[in-house]
Amino acid sequence: MPDSYEIGPIRPPSEAQSLLIRVTRNCPWNRCIFCHTYKGERFSFRTVEEVKKDIDTIREMEKEIHQLSWRMGYGGEIHPQLVRYLWGHPNSYGHGWQNVVGWLYFGGKQAFLQDANSLMVKTPDLVEILQYLKKGFPSIERITSYARAKTAAQKSVAELQELHKAGLSRIHIGMETGYDPLLQFVQKGVTAQEQVEGGKNVVQSGISLCEYIMPGLGGKQFSKEHAVETAHVLNQINPDFIRLRSLYVRKNMPLYEKVVSGEFELLFDDEMVKEIRLFIAHLDGIQSTIVSDHILNLLEEVQGKLPEEKEKILNLIDRYLALPDSERLLFRLGRRMGCYQGLDDLDDPDLREQVGRVIEEFMTPGGPKEDSSSHKVEKAISRLMESYI
Repeated sequence: MPDSYEIGPIRPPSEAQSLLIRVTRNCPWNRCIFCHTYKGERFSFRTVEEVKKDIDTIREMEKEIHQLSWRMGYGGEIHPQLVRYLWGHPNSYGHGWQNVVGWLYFGGKQAFLQDANSLMVKTPDLVEILQYLKKGFPSIERITSYARAKTAAQKSVAELQELHKAGLSRIHIGMETGYDPLLQFVQKGVTAQEQVEGGKNVVQSGISLCEYIMPGLGGKQFSKEHAVETAHVLNQINPDFIRLRSLYVRKNMPLYEKVVSGEFELLFDDEMVKEIRLFIAHLDGIQSTIVSDHILNLLEEVQGKLPEEKEKILNLIDRYLALPDSERLLFRLGRRMGCYQGLDDLDDPDLREQVGRVIEEFMTPGGPKEDSSSHKVEKAISRLMESYI
């Protein structure tokens, strides 16, 4: 049975069906105070030969998985029971096997290059890796990667076009904010102008661009500037996708110390929703698609194609903000519990009863005490959110 291969710690939620190919290890910058993923780890390149060896290993795994399917009576099909079997025996089939069988189950059409900034690899080397990957797995239709805006700004359009021709389909960039004072505060290591330059380079090359925005990152002090200036930067780039990733501060993030000291004041959920509304209202002249595909985002329905669906998105936000306090609390808890996906779920009597029972548990025997009970609900919501990251 083939050995496993090297896999990095994360990938975007939209790459859940992707084959993971680790091209670099960790993050070359690794100073952002809102991130905990790579802290304490050093960045390093993997050689082209190391990556090719992993691709060869994956090919052997693919053959073994199909053979196992025949032995289990599934005729070579990637049957759900086969997936469960491999995932249910982690001592025999580790993360590599689990990734490959999941990738095959969803059609074997997507691959994601790890870790945080694959564009750091020299263009000829990355082209060689992309070509080898495409040759090894002709079923792959889309190859994506994370990248830093600063790195994309330093790559020429011609280099990016070369990578696109070799198979790189999409680049995910964590913009977070387009407001320079905030970029400095969170130690992002890039300027708003560099974000514009990097984004434009990617768009001009023909590679699909996905920009990630972090509502709440400005806290109470910079909320307005964060919303307006970020929209201004995106208006100059016109990326294919704008993905929302709401801020949640964990204790192992450097930003947590600033929260404790009072230097950084967190936004409440409703304040963050208002910030998102201000941000979207200032998006103008672009044809991007807004996506809200993470449980940390309160309103998953805040998504659609610009400009035609902009009013629909704003109206949905206004609908939430117009709800009575008790209904917003019910929705917030239900959303974090995984019961609610959209505002219409508030009309489902079974879901309402399920979430309502949880709220009742926070009420004291002598009757509701708003301060204490709401505080307990907020703590429960916070614990649920932390479990998602």
